Formats: sequence, structure tokens, C-alpha cells
Amino acid sequence: MSPVKQEVINFFLSHKEVILQGWSDQLTPSNTNFSKEQIVANGRQVYEQFIECCHIPKAEWDPYIQAEAYKFAKQRFEADTNIGEFVYNLNLGRSEALKYLDGLSTDWTELQRIVNKINYFFDKYTYYTVSHYTHMKDQIIKEKEEYIDSHHEDRLSLLGKMTSSFVHEFRNPLTSINGFIQLLKAENPGLSYLDIISNELDQLNFRISQFLLLSKKSTVTMEKTAFSLNELIEDALAFLYPRILEVNVSIKKQLEKDFEVLGWKEEFRQVIINIIFNAIDVLSISSNKPIIWIESELKDDLFTLCICNNGEKIPDDILSSIFEPFVTSKQEGTGLGLFICKEIVEKHNGELTCQSNDEYTSFVITLPAK
Repeated sequence: MSPVKQEVINFFLSHKEVILQGWSDQLTPSNTNFSKEQIVANGRQVYEQFIECCHIPKAEWDPYIQAEAYKFAKQRFEADTNIGEFVYNLNLGRSEALKYLDGLSTDWTELQRIVNKINYFFDKYTYYTVSHYTHMKDQIIKEKEEYIDSHHEDRLSLLGKMTSSFVHEFRNPLTSINGFIQLLKAENPGLSYLDIISNELDQLNFRISQFLLLSKKSTVTMEKTAFSLNELIEDALAFLYPRILEVNVSIKKQLEKDFEVLGWKEEFRQVIINIIFNAIDVLSISSNKPIIWIESELKDDLFTLCICNNGEKIPDDILSSIFEPFVTSKQEGTGLGLFICKEIVEKHNGELTCQSNDEYTSFVITLPAK
């Protein structure tokens, strides 16, 4: 061992108690589970580890410092204490050690090397302690998040099963009621309110179908069929005719020659009805001359269906997440309709987008032409 190195070791050994006492005097009362005596004991341990490092080659410092720092990090983590206090106290110890270096008889160049070694030791000790402490904290947070997510998914799954069972049970009596309505209409053709009741039942049945589509159980066993999109649009408009008449909406159509889709007709019908129904709802409160444009175009390998209305602009904060579940601008809306629509369109290898400005709002369905 070189004379200079031995002098440094002897210096820190001989000044050990003075440096530790000076450092201990600067400590403030702890707000953690550690007493001042424990913190002083930790400081003494770090000081002795620094002297130990002075005995070994610089290349072996990192593994040694890392192993010791990890122990402190684990101790702080298990005691659930603030790691910031440990870092602050560690730097107090560094400052106290540097303060006594003028007692060394070595030249300035060698003194600078010693200062660099002290700083390296304390910097590495701080880095390894904080990083390991943070890693353990992050692991706990991750485990808690996974636990919460797992239980949340279980509850959602149970809720989905309950909802699906409920709407199936709810639909059965609706079918019976609708059958009796048809009998009453045949026996009493002059009772106009029977048409209103029938239409309201259709609306209720439509909402039930949305929940069934969300549960994804209604089409598991259904085969794809080819259906006319233009006929589907006319069917949707006929279904919504009472509401269109009530709001006095003007429907303007410019449709491409008949275009067939291979998929699930009832699901796609839900998409068209939902988008037009939403447009009528908006127009009922926000437009003097309510208009809905329905336009389609076949170009190259893409078929585009655009449903626009001149209602109020959709706020930007809602527009950016409008297809996410439970996002809605309606006071009594569920926020599921457009989410279901997007899922259905994507299941047909298509895309559903929305654009909105002060003049109009448009929902655009793009499908592969083939």
C-alpha cells in the first residue's frame, strides 16, 4: 500500500469520532420511525464502509457500495420511511468529512484525488440506495395496480353476465306484449295510439339489443350474410320516422348504387340507427332548420358512408374520446352507443371516425369495397 493511501486511511481512522460527532450534531429530529441513535449508528456504518473502500482497488468499489447501499434501501423500505431524509443525512456526513481534509500533509494534486474519491463514494451510495428503494416502491405500486385491475375485471365480468341475463329475461315479456299489440291492432285498426305503443316497444327492444351486442353473446352462433346497405338505411329511417317527424328533421340522401356488405345485418342496422338517432337528439335542441345528410361513395377499393347533421359542435374534450365507453355529452346518456358502433364497424373490417365543427358534425364509416 502506498504511503499516501496509508496516510489517508490513518487520517480518517484517527478523525473518525470527531467527524461523526460533528455530523451527529447537525442532525435534526427525525419524522420517521428511526430514532436519532439509529441514524447515528447508520452514519457510523457508512463511515466504516468508506474506510473499507480505501483498502480495496477502485475497480471493486461499485459492487461493494451497491451491496451495502441495497441493505440501507431495504431497511428504509421496510420501515416505510422517507428516503429523502437518508440522502440529506448522507450529504451532511460527506460535508463533515471534507471539512477536515486540510489536516492532511499531502500536496494539492493528491488532495484533489482524495476529494474526488469521497465524492464518488457518496454519490454512488446515494444513487444505489435511492434507485433500489424506488424500485421496491414501484414493485409494490405495480402489484397493487394489478390486484385492483384483476378484481375490477372480475366485477365487470360478473356485471356483464348479470346484465346479459337480465336483458334476456326482460326481452321475453316484451315479445309477448308486442304480439298482443299486433292482435289489438288487427281487432281495432282505428286505435292510433297502438302504433305509438308499438314504436316505443321497438325503441326499448333496440336499447336491449345494444346491451346484448356489448356482451358479444348475441352473434356468437350467427353466420355472416350479404345485405344491401341502402335497404338498411331505408329500414333505419322507417324505424326512426316518428322521431324524425317529431323533431321535423329534413333528410337529404345522396347514395351510391346499391352496395352489399358481408356481415351481420342486425348489428350494422344498430350502427345506422344509433348514429341517426344521436343526430336527431342533438338537432332537437340545437338547430332551427335541422338537416341530416346521408351520403355514400364507392371509390377505388373503399366504400364511404357519411352521416352528417347541422347540430351543435361536439366539444373538443369529448370529441377526442367519443368512441370510448361511458363518454357522452347527454345528461341521460350511457356513453355506450358509439363505443358499440365502433366495435361493430371494426368487426366488419371497417373504420368509424367523427369530425365536428361549427357548421356540421359528421360520422364517417369506411369499408373495404371487396
